[in-house]
Amino acid sequence: MQARGRRTRAELIQGMRDAIQEKGVARSSINDVLEATGVKKGSLYFHFADKDELALAALEQAGEDFLDFVAESLKGNTPCERLDAFLEEAVSYHRQAGFVGGCIFGNTTLEMADSDPRYSALLERVFDDWVGKLAEVIAAGQETGDIRGDIPPAALGRHAVAAIEGGIMQARLQKSEQPLRESLETLMALAQADGGSGEP
Repeated sequence: MQARGRRTRAELIQGMRDAIQEKGVARSSINDVLEATGVKKGSLYFHFADKDELALAALEQAGEDFLDFVAESLKGNTPCERLDAFLEEAVSYHRQAGFVGGCIFGNTTLEMADSDPRYSALLERVFDDWVGKLAEVIAAGQETGDIRGDIPPAALGRHAVAAIEGGIMQARLQKSEQPLRESLETLMALAQADGGSGEP
């Protein structure tokens, strides 16, 4: 594909990604993307067969970007510092967005998981990869004794994702970071070895 074609494809993906973030998959249309990007309909259909193909490509790109964000945010000298840094980045991201829009993956899961297996499969991969990245840090924290050891790393990672998603939803509802921050602070308190009931 030539450079111009790659640019057009990227513009279409970003346009659909923005539309999904704002309106969801069902309410987003090809015309929304064409109006936002200025791309002609013929060019769109050269790159994508239909709206779903474009929407799935947009979600795939969003997933790759998000997992890069997670990896880059998990920084620090200890596992707990790495988790804290990621959680702070998550709060900062949603604060900058004004707690509008929520999580594109959580939103799309609620909207599409029961209706289209293509979306379900893509979203499951994103969440599984997210849990996996957190589980790696959690396992390292269990080895050092900083994170409680009576819960398997993957299970604690899934609980972390559930806490984050729930906090994002409530922060979006209240337009305040307090619910999200409380969710994350409680999560860290429960995850740390001295907050658990089992042996580290």
